[in-house]
Amino acid sequence: MRRRAAVFFAGMVLAVAAAGCSSNATAPALTGPLTTTSGKDDRASLNGAGATFPAILYQAWFYDYNHDVANNVRINYQAIGSGGGIQQFIEGSVDFGATDAPMADKDLAKKPSTQHLPTVLGAVVLAYNVPGLAEPLNLDGAVVGGIYLGTITRWDDPAIAAMNPGVALPAEAISVVQRSDGSGTSFVFTDWLTKVNAQWAAKVGASKSPNWPVGIGGRGNEGVSQLIRQTPYAIGYADYSYARQLGLRMALIKNRSGAFVAPTLEAVSAAAAGAVIPEDYRASITNAEGAAAYPVSSFTFLLLDRESTACARTTVLLRMLWWAYHDEAAVAETRALDYAPLPAELLSRVEATMRSFTCKGEALLPAAAGDAVR
Repeated sequence: MRRRAAVFFAGMVLAVAAAGCSSNATAPALTGPLTTTSGKDDRASLNGAGATFPAILYQAWFYDYNHDVANNVRINYQAIGSGGGIQQFIEGSVDFGATDAPMADKDLAKKPSTQHLPTVLGAVVLAYNVPGLAEPLNLDGAVVGGIYLGTITRWDDPAIAAMNPGVALPAEAISVVQRSDGSGTSFVFTDWLTKVNAQWAAKVGASKSPNWPVGIGGRGNEGVSQLIRQTPYAIGYADYSYARQLGLRMALIKNRSGAFVAPTLEAVSAAAAGAVIPEDYRASITNAEGAAAYPVSSFTFLLLDRESTACARTTVLLRMLWWAYHDEAAVAETRALDYAPLPAELLSRVEATMRSFTCKGEALLPAAAGDAVR
């Protein structure tokens, strides 16, 4: 990891300043094959907004790309939540959006030229602050759903005790923490609950902005993680990287095979291994099959416009993404910041999709040998 994660974690406005860069984008034509340094002579100031789930990683990528590859490409990313990112992308106020929840059909209808591109995989964890509790807790969908429905209210509830034999659970009330903003992390969490808890499915369901029965709200993954850390006997859900940065304890979650699994990169990758990914990439991998799969895993996506007439700006963005997917140090940073790179088979599909982008009838990336640009 070339940059300390704390640099990106500290200021969660999460913007790379665009000062000193011309607003006119240029992307010189390539004379050879596409490489991780193909964008070194590009010039642009790009704007994106959306998910907080991958924001730490995106800021690291954007900083490193500007510092190490393309000194005249600067990217301003506002981590405002997936709901806000989708809205700003539809409105055309940003060059790209970012979301953990694939766009719904009703949103796609507002911008049919949207292309989802999965970037990495990550875990949504159940983090908790129980003073004096040293053992990692085991939790399942029945218990977590009960906590968030308000039917399980104490840490020593028999349902929690039953799956944590021998653990001295305190006779304290549970403080429930949830997201206050429209959030892809909330969608991933509630999507999992909807699949594994019939009561939750009937009463609340999957949503970026659920009607929470109980709990106090924090804004963004950082806000939730901070609330958990500051509140004794709290539990909440957040992206793994945020919870780990704050040193929060994280539960093992019972998966579809009946195993209690920790949110490791290997377990997240296992969740994606057997998934069937549709052509447009809008897939959920929560409650995935496989004994090693962590059940609250997800892709996170960038949203690009396939029909944009801003040819140079789109080309700059595609060249930066090619670097992020393929540069050895960028991939290492992905892992160091607790995200899992795309599986090789899926990455090859994403490469073909990126090569299919055209603007005013011209391909924006060179075709690989044997590729047919659609």
